[in-house]
Amino acid sequence: MTEKKQEQNRAGKQKPTRGQPNTGRAERRAEKRAAASARPHGKNAPERNPGNGKRQAGGKGALDKSRRGNRTAVAAGIRNPQTGADEKRARRAHGAAIDVRVKPGDGTLRVIPLGGLGEIGKNMTAIEYGEDIVVIDCGLAFPDEDMPGVDLVIPDVSYLVKNQARVRGILLTHGHEDHIGAIPYVLQQLRVPVYGTRLTVGIVKNKLEEFSLPYEPKLYTVEAGDVIRLGGMKAEFIHVNHSIADACCIALHTPAGIVFHTGDFKLDVSPIDGKMIDLVRIGQLGAEGVLLLLCESTNAERAGFTPSERTVGLSLDRIFMENRDKRLIIATFSSNVHRVQQIINASAKYGRRVAVAGRSMVNVIGAAVDLGYMTVPDGVLIDPADVKRFKPEQVTVVTTGSQGEPMSALYRMAFSEHNQIKLTPSDLVILSASAIPGNEKLVGKIINALVRAGIHVVNDAVADVHVSGHACREELKMMIGLVKPKYFMPVHGEERHLYANKGLAEFMGIPSQNVFVSTELGQVLEIDRKGARFKGAVPAGKVLVDGAGVGDVGSVVLRDRKLLAQDGLIVVVATVDPQDQEIVSGPEIVSRGFVYVRDNEEMLDQAKKVAYDAINRALDAGGCDWTAMKTAVKEKLSKFLYEATGRSPMILPVILSL
Repeated sequence: MTEKKQEQNRAGKQKPTRGQPNTGRAERRAEKRAAASARPHGKNAPERNPGNGKRQAGGKGALDKSRRGNRTAVAAGIRNPQTGADEKRARRAHGAAIDVRVKPGDGTLRVIPLGGLGEIGKNMTAIEYGEDIVVIDCGLAFPDEDMPGVDLVIPDVSYLVKNQARVRGILLTHGHEDHIGAIPYVLQQLRVPVYGTRLTVGIVKNKLEEFSLPYEPKLYTVEAGDVIRLGGMKAEFIHVNHSIADACCIALHTPAGIVFHTGDFKLDVSPIDGKMIDLVRIGQLGAEGVLLLLCESTNAERAGFTPSERTVGLSLDRIFMENRDKRLIIATFSSNVHRVQQIINASAKYGRRVAVAGRSMVNVIGAAVDLGYMTVPDGVLIDPADVKRFKPEQVTVVTTGSQGEPMSALYRMAFSEHNQIKLTPSDLVILSASAIPGNEKLVGKIINALVRAGIHVVNDAVADVHVSGHACREELKMMIGLVKPKYFMPVHGEERHLYANKGLAEFMGIPSQNVFVSTELGQVLEIDRKGARFKGAVPAGKVLVDGAGVGDVGSVVLRDRKLLAQDGLIVVVATVDPQDQEIVSGPEIVSRGFVYVRDNEEMLDQAKKVAYDAINRALDAGGCDWTAMKTAVKEKLSKFLYEATGRSPMILPVILSL
C-alpha cells in the first residue's frame, strides 16, 4: 500500500474510484488558487510544489508539510497561529509519520565549525554536501580583556561569502545572543534566508530594525516539528528546553545520513510553558540511525542534572514574601522570558508594580508579549520614570546588567548614574543569573559597588535565584544514549568543556576513533562511506566590531592599544630644514599616560637631548632620510626611557619639513 493511501486510510478518507465524480476536487483547486495569490512573492518566498502540494521557501529551500501538523513557514510577523489547527490535531491523533526522506548519495559530508569551539559564544557551524551549504546559528561573543576598545566579536564568514550561491539558509536554534547576535552583520554580506521559531525570529527582527541593510532580509518562522527542504537536504526542528522559550535542536537529513545538532538544551520535566523536550522524536531518530551528533558542551564538567526553572520561581516567591518592606531590583538575562514571567507573576501576587529597565530587556519583553509567550496583568507594568510615584515596597525593577556590562541599567544604578532609578540601602538587589566565564570581574565590580553603598545583594551563591539552561553530565549522557550516533563531535565550549564531553561520549560506548574534538575554527570534518577524518581547513576566526567599524581592528591595532594601555605614549615633534640638513625647531616631547610631566621635567629634558642627537646623527649619516630619522629617534629614545623608568611607551616621532 502506498504512503498516500496509508495516510488516507488513517484519516478515514476514501479516494473516489475511477468514474466516480470527485465532488471536492473543484473546491480544493479553488483553495489552492486563493492560497497562491495570497502568499508572499520573491526568490525566497514560500511557494507550492505542484508535484506534492508541499509548501516551498524559495528556490531550493522549501518547507515541507510536516506529517505531524500542517505548519507553514511565512514571513516573520505574518504567520497565523490558527492556520491548519484542526488538521494538526487530526494528523497527530492518527500518529502520522514525518516525511524527512532524502535521496541517499555517495558524496562527502563536510562539517565546518566557524565559531563556538575553544571559546564561549560565537556559535556557528556550516554543513556542506555537494552543492548545498546549510548554516546552523550565527552568534556573537563578547570581547575579553585582551581586546581593549572592542565592542563585539563575530565569526569570519569569508568562506560563506565566497560560496554564497550554495548557501541555502541559516537555521537558528534559539534567540540567545551567542546564537543570533551576528545575524545583522552577516546579512550585510550574505543575502540568504533565515529560519527560526517565532520568538527567535521576533528577536532577530527587532535587532535588524537597528541596522540599515541595503535590502529586505527574508525571515521565515517555523515551529517545532516543521521540516524545511534546503536543496538536497532537509532540516527538522525539534523542541528542547532551554533558558529561553521556543528553543529547538535540529536534525539535518542529508544524503550521507542524519546530522543531529543539539543547540543549547536541558531536560526540564516541569518547564514553565509545560512543554518538555521532545524525547520521543529524538529517540525515533536514534532508532533510525544518526550519522553524526554535534552536542553542546557548556556544562559537561558538572555532575548530575540541571534543576528545573520552577525552582527559581519558588525561591523568588520566598524572597518576595520575606521582603515585603523593600524595593526589589532583579537583574537577569533579558532573553529569559520564563524567568521574567515568574518575576512578574510574583510581583502581581504581592501587589507590586514592575518597571523594566534596559533597552534589550524592553525589546525582548515587548516581542514576547506580542507573540504570546508572556502574559502581563493589566496595570502591573509601569515606566521607570514613574517609579518615584510609588512607595519602594510597591515596586519591582527588572533590569539588564546581570553580567556586569558597563553602561547596562544595573551598572548605572550601582554607580549612581541612572537618571530615573536611584538605589538606597533599603533596596534589595537580586542577581538572578550566573557569571558567564570571563565576566566574573565585571560582576564582582557591580557587587562591590552595591555593597559599598550599603545595599544587600542576593545571588545564586546564597539562594536558588538562578538555574542553568544547559545540560549537565547525566543529561548529556541521556542525549547521547537516545541519539546513538555513529560519530560524535562536541561543540559549544572551551577546550576543557569539549574534552569533558568527549569523555562522556566514550563512556556511553562510542569508540574513541569515532569521537572528533577540534579547537581550531575552520578545520573541516569529512565523512563518507570510508569513514570520518579531519581534512583541510577554510578561512575562519574572529572579526572584531568596534563602533561602526567591522573587521578594521586587527592584531596590529590591538597590540598598539595594549601598549598604550600599559605604558602610555610619547610624541616627539621636530622640524628639519632639508636643504641645510639641520634641526630648526624642537624636538618637543609630549607625554600621555607615561609619566606626570611636572614631576619628571628633568628626565624629559634629557629625552629631548637624546632625540636631538639621534636626528642629527641621522642627518650626518644619510642626508634627509625621513625614515632613518624616525627609526633613530625610536631606537635611542626607547632605550633611554627604559633605562630611566623600566617602561616601554609607544614612541611616535613627528618630523616636519620646513
